[in-house]
Amino acid sequence: MRPILVVGSLNMDLVFTVERAPRAGETVTGLEFSLAPGGKGANQTVAAGRLGGTVSMVGRVGDDPYGENLLESLRASRVDTSRIGRLEGVSTGLAAVVVEKGGENRIIVVPGANGRLSPEDLREEDFPAGGILLLQLEIPLPTVKEALRLAKGKGMTTILDPAPAPGPDDLEDLGEDVFSLVDMVTPNREEARALTGIEVKDLPSALEAARRLLDLGVGYGVVKLGAEGVLGIDGEGTFRHIPGLPVAAVDTTAAGDAFAGGLAVALAEGKGFFEALSWGNRAGALSTTRPGAQPSLPWRQEWEMFGG
Repeated sequence: MRPILVVGSLNMDLVFTVERAPRAGETVTGLEFSLAPGGKGANQTVAAGRLGGTVSMVGRVGDDPYGENLLESLRASRVDTSRIGRLEGVSTGLAAVVVEKGGENRIIVVPGANGRLSPEDLREEDFPAGGILLLQLEIPLPTVKEALRLAKGKGMTTILDPAPAPGPDDLEDLGEDVFSLVDMVTPNREEARALTGIEVKDLPSALEAARRLLDLGVGYGVVKLGAEGVLGIDGEGTFRHIPGLPVAAVDTTAAGDAFAGGLAVALAEGKGFFEALSWGNRAGALSTTRPGAQPSLPWRQEWEMFGG
């Protein structure tokens, strides 16, 4: 089993369930409210830990109760939290999540302590040689790039989930050479458009976008298609569409993070690229059947039963 390291964000999610999201200037009455541990980095960490990975995380939280709650959630999911720092006088990251009854969501993120994770905070000894690195874009972009650089120096497999979708300024800050440090990039439709300029409407356009990702310099291109599954292409140009699994979606908030966890654990266990996509696809589908971010992430036994 190869070790997995996640460098990323930790947020407490304030989840509002509504019939439909309000329009500009409109007030709607919510159906439910809950607090749930979240943040794309923490979600992917928990997903990998619950699916059986050997996982540690580098990140930052504040010195408030939310920070302690997030650390407790990670520990309960068999994650090593010794590399997560607590910052005095700084808020833990927060996310307001508006979930419509059909499962679609809209999210506002306040970075808080996540914005204080600097390149100088990363230590070479925290990056396990030959392991797997999971990264997202909810921490400062210079820190993302430095993490990739350190990981490649240790012979790690690097996986970048380019979420939230990067704008032109973000891509300029990352630099064109950043993709040469990325083994796998895993955007959804909107993120694929941001990276490639291609609007993903169907499988042919998804394949076109995946090929464009290879042109950027990554080793493997992935386009997540929500309920329609996932499409992947390897460096030789071989591609495959993994169809979506039929589920009654309740909340899609952490589906992409569940996918990342499943993908990483499969690779850690020595599975090939396309089989790893199938693992992630199954984990992502299962997570949509329950509300919340981390509360929706499946344990290994649940995942195996769902796949059977």
